[in-house]
Amino acid sequence: MARATGQDRLLGGSGLPWNLQRRPRRAHKGSDGGRRGLRSAREPAPEVACSPEPAPEVACSRPSQARGTMPRRLQPRSTGTRGPPATTGAALEDVSRPHPSASGNPSAPAKALLRWDEVPDDFVECFILSGYRRLPCTAQECLASVLKPTNETLNFWTHFIPLLLFLSKFCRLFFLSGRDVPFHHPWLLPLWCYASGVLLTFAMSCTAHVFSCLSLRLRAAFFYLDYASISYYGFGSTVAYYYYLLPGLSLLDARVMTPYVQQRLGWHVDCTRLIAAYRALVLPVAFLLAVACTVACCKSRTDWCSYPFALRTFVFVMPLSMACPIMLESWLFDLRGENPTLFVHFYRRYFWLVVAAFFNVSKIPERIQPGLFDIIGHSHQLFHIFTFLSIYDQVYYVEEGLRQFLKAPPAAPTFLGTVGYMLLLVVCLGLVIRKFLSSSEFCSKK
Repeated sequence: MARATGQDRLLGGSGLPWNLQRRPRRAHKGSDGGRRGLRSAREPAPEVACSPEPAPEVACSRPSQARGTMPRRLQPRSTGTRGPPATTGAALEDVSRPHPSASGNPSAPAKALLRWDEVPDDFVECFILSGYRRLPCTAQECLASVLKPTNETLNFWTHFIPLLLFLSKFCRLFFLSGRDVPFHHPWLLPLWCYASGVLLTFAMSCTAHVFSCLSLRLRAAFFYLDYASISYYGFGSTVAYYYYLLPGLSLLDARVMTPYVQQRLGWHVDCTRLIAAYRALVLPVAFLLAVACTVACCKSRTDWCSYPFALRTFVFVMPLSMACPIMLESWLFDLRGENPTLFVHFYRRYFWLVVAAFFNVSKIPERIQPGLFDIIGHSHQLFHIFTFLSIYDQVYYVEEGLRQFLKAPPAAPTFLGTVGYMLLLVVCLGLVIRKFLSSSEFCSKK
């Protein structure tokens, strides 16, 4: 009975983990996502004596995490209560044994896939209990894992297949479209910026998910690059909007807006200067937002943050605000009648984005049944699928905007106003990532 009582106290009266989403306040972490001084998974864990508590048979063999012990960052914030899912008495007795994956003994058998209590705390994903790869893996093992049932396998394929689809799509647009405009013409510079952002986003996502178990330092570096690529894509989208979509809006035509404001609001305002100011500020503001979003997402991996997924979702929604003129156009004017392609695909894109954000923040369905969706069907895979659908719709109406632009181009885009901006953004994002990597300590230098 004493053993059962101790186990009930560990489980908090249920067989499921406590709320895995919220993380308690803790000391500053390195950019690898772990606490300073966190030992590598291959180092032997020191023996640490536990304070006398009920259920004395539970020993601590690993300061940061033991078998059957919920990682600190996944515990409820209010108490230090530990709640492993469906821990058995045999598992409790086995707590003090070092895990093969965390042992320095080369003769210990290496398990192909591990559970959440067999990997460092900061490799544990919310509500994902199994399917983890061992740390560290070699590059060959990482590549081979894309054909094995791990919890990262479909994260890779749900962005690798879209990467191939978009690569073929842009090749047709640039080289096989049948237009008289060559691929290096200045009119296509915004499309090059946009295409590079789309392809880089999917490529970096695939890379981060495949090679995230090389080492703690490389894991942090890959996900920093993943965040930076999303910011790069967001700015590339703004460049394409600026040249291909915004010039065709009545909202940004002073000859239309000045009488419209006077008629609807009774204000005698010349909208010429306001529209000119907006056009002058669109790209610089989008540039600053791209850098700021990358900084915020990188900090969400290093500083205490109760809801990192919500923070990252929010900051990447901010650059989408640069598309507000299109939304206002649909409210104030007859966008459905004037440009039905833009109207339909624009709103369908934002519907997909809302659905993707819902899954990314809520962690449904794995929150409802932890362990059931570890390999197939967890929220990050659904997030990938719906972001792909949103970008697919965006590519469709950007292509339509390019077609309208080529009929009567208002002005040829300049190299500095397109590629120059993108190159400067690459430099700034590189400096941000370098600062985060150099200002933190890592447990593994490999």
